[in-house]
Amino acid sequence: MPVLARPGGTISYQVTGSGQPPLLLTHGYGAAGAMFGQNLAAASVRNQVVTWDIRGHGGSESPADPDSYSAGAALADMAALLAELGLDRIVLGGHSLGGYLSLAFTLRHPEQVAGLVLIGTGPGFRNDAARDDWNRRAHKTAERLEERGLAALGSSSELHGQHGDAGGLALAARHTLTQRDSHVIDGLTTIHAPTLIIVGADDTPFQGAADYMTAKIPGARKVVIPAAGHAPNIDQPEQFDAELRAFLDDVAAAEEAA
Repeated sequence: MPVLARPGGTISYQVTGSGQPPLLLTHGYGAAGAMFGQNLAAASVRNQVVTWDIRGHGGSESPADPDSYSAGAALADMAALLAELGLDRIVLGGHSLGGYLSLAFTLRHPEQVAGLVLIGTGPGFRNDAARDDWNRRAHKTAERLEERGLAALGSSSELHGQHGDAGGLALAARHTLTQRDSHVIDGLTTIHAPTLIIVGADDTPFQGAADYMTAKIPGARKVVIPAAGHAPNIDQPEQFDAELRAFLDDVAAAEEAA
C-alpha cells in the first residue's frame, strides 16, 4: 500500500476506483482501513474511494511522541492526504472514532465536504462528567493494551490482526480517542452537507447518539441495519452497500446540479 510522509511518521492509504465525488473512509478505534475491504467493490462503482490507517493503527507508523496522536493531528493527516491526492471536494465516511473525526473535519473544512456518512458514531459530549467518564474508559483501554498487548483489543468484528504495535494503539487511546471539549456536538446544527447516519440494530450504545445526530443535523437521514452490531458494514454488507451506494449517487446528482 502507498504511504504519505507526515511529520509524525508515514500514513498508509489505499485508493480504489474512480469517479466524483471521491469518498474518504475513516475507520474506528482499534480497526484499520481494511475494515472496509468488502465494501470497496460496491462503493467504487462510480466513485473514487480512499481508505487509510489512523496513526498507530494498521500500516501507519506508531511514533513515540504523544503529540502525534492528537485529534488535531489526525485531522491534519486527513487534510494532507486529500491534498496529496488532489481531492478538493469529497464525501466523508467514518466509523465510530472515524465518524467523530469526520464530523470534526466537516466543521473545520465545510467547503470541502459534499456529503457525510456516519457509521456507529457519536458526536461527543456536552456534559463534562460524561466526557470525563468516556476519557477514563479510553485510558483503561490504553492500560490494558500496555499490559496485555494486542490481545486486549477484543473480538469485535471490525478489529483485525493487522496492527504491528500495541504501544501505538495505547497512545491513540490516550490522545486520539479522548475528547477535550464539546465543539463537535455543539456544531451539529451548522452542518449543511447531506448526511446519512447508519447504525446497527444491535449497537445499543450508539442508538441514542444516532437519534440525536439525526435530530440536530439539518436534513440528516438515519438507517438502522437489522441483525448488525457496531460494524454494520461487516455484519450486513449487502444492505450497508446498498444504502451507501444510493447515498453516493444522490450526492453525485446534487453536485452535478449545483
